[in-house]
Amino acid sequence: MNLKVSIQGYEGSFHQSAALKFFGSTTQILPCATFNEVIKSVNSKEVDAGVMAIENSIAGSILPNYNLLQKSNLLIVGEVYLQIGQNLLVNKNVEFEDIKEVHSHPMALQQCLVFLEKYSWKLIETEDTALSAKHIHQHKSKHIAAIASRLAAELFGLKILAPNIHTMKNNYTRFLMLQRQQKIQTPIDANKASLNFHTDHSKGSLAKVLTKISEADINLSKLQSFPIPGSDFKYSFHADLEFENLTQFESVIKAIQPSTEYLKIYGIYKNGKLS
Repeated sequence: MNLKVSIQGYEGSFHQSAALKFFGSTTQILPCATFNEVIKSVNSKEVDAGVMAIENSIAGSILPNYNLLQKSNLLIVGEVYLQIGQNLLVNKNVEFEDIKEVHSHPMALQQCLVFLEKYSWKLIETEDTALSAKHIHQHKSKHIAAIASRLAAELFGLKILAPNIHTMKNNYTRFLMLQRQQKIQTPIDANKASLNFHTDHSKGSLAKVLTKISEADINLSKLQSFPIPGSDFKYSFHADLEFENLTQFESVIKAIQPSTEYLKIYGIYKNGKLS
């Protein structure tokens, strides 16, 4: 049976590309307007899993999504690093000289400004890259181009008039794959884990935790702090740990627990690769 997976955004979005890459090309997609709706759809069992962007190599961490993860009770089952490639899409018979406007999300337009400044096109901001592509397809636009993904071009039968027009070529977004706890089985080849913890805030308590992680020869690939609501400038920490085997990870968890007041493991999974 094909999995049903919720994403934030529309068909043809980079979230859909990440979902298909991880769960397979036959995955059924449920588009959601917000990341909160993605979480709700998984918790309500409307779908089998959800996909949520968590950080970008240029823009950094998506902090509201870390807060959603903390409140969700969902577990991370994997991750996908997706290179964000922007393309100029048009209907089949449209050429450069026909274009008068280019439509896309403001971030995508910004990512492609060096290319766009070569032309005198009017730039129109929209709510979503893939939705812009869908609109020029639906309206059979002859004078409007969209900036969106290759997947959007495939889904809506559009021509890629100019590929890879983004200025920064090494632009990656990390997506988390989320499922309900009862569906989770830790893979035997897991080598990464995400967790949230806070210490007793005594002097040197965070340093003790970090020292234990280092002494266990585990790579701390991410450490993100968050204020604890209702506290006087006290913080919790999201940490991503990379290790060689589960025994090594289990040992470091035992080692750091005495220095923490709270510790929650979001997921133990196989790390994603840049591609």
